[in-house]
Amino acid sequence: MIWFTEYQTENVGLTIKATQVKTIKSKYQEIVVLDTPEFGKVLVLDGAIQTTERDEFMYHEMLVHPALLKHPEPKRVLVIGGGDGGSVREALKHPSVEEVHLCEIDEEVIFVAEKYFPTISNKLRDPKTKIFIEDGSQFLEEKKDFYDVIILDSSDPVGPAEILFKEEFYKKVKGSLRENGIMVAQTESPFLQKDYFEKAVKEIKKVFKNVGVYTGFVPTYPAGMWSYTLASDNINVLEPLNAERFSSLKDLKYLTKDIYENLFSLTPQFVREMT
Repeated sequence: MIWFTEYQTENVGLTIKATQVKTIKSKYQEIVVLDTPEFGKVLVLDGAIQTTERDEFMYHEMLVHPALLKHPEPKRVLVIGGGDGGSVREALKHPSVEEVHLCEIDEEVIFVAEKYFPTISNKLRDPKTKIFIEDGSQFLEEKKDFYDVIILDSSDPVGPAEILFKEEFYKKVKGSLRENGIMVAQTESPFLQKDYFEKAVKEIKKVFKNVGVYTGFVPTYPAGMWSYTLASDNINVLEPLNAERFSSLKDLKYLTKDIYENLFSLTPQFVREMT
């Protein structure tokens, strides 16, 4: 056994007792799989925890479902990043969804997820899923006016993911959305990653007319508090639209209809003041 520490800031870290199962140096990053008593298997990219078997549902449900519920009839969905497959799995719970495209720059993440995280990656080979091993920014240039919902399931804004948090990229996202299209992005911890959070929301607001920020718990993420940002030009994402469709969703463990209908009411005051 070892003690693995993710240094979330210069002064704060999360330490977990673990057995190191696999280490791969891909073209883009170091990929590590840990086996832990508390969180099951843990996926780590360049020293940062990306997902765990035990708490992944908290993140994936909150990232995916509000955006798809607010769209009147989502059929085409794009996930950028998210090679573990959790966002794909959740998107396919919506009966109206006809196809989900996954654009992941690092194919090794997908291979590792399929081998070690089968409960998260089990929809990556679904007939409705199509995988593209490409840079997300370049991929969007090929898909104009194409998607109903785009989910930005990116890693932290460093290295190859840094471009995914800039105005130029969000403009490409907007250009790839169809009429009534909605984007949702994970926007880091507003508590321990204040600068990342504020910058991301600021850049999104430069591009989209309607923007809403909400939060949720993810125990292994910095401070245990995570933020998500919804954006659209033609849909008021601040309204609890299409809540009647919630009953069609199966096997949810975090998101409830009450949470969805009060998504922004639950946003803490200090987070509102930063946006």
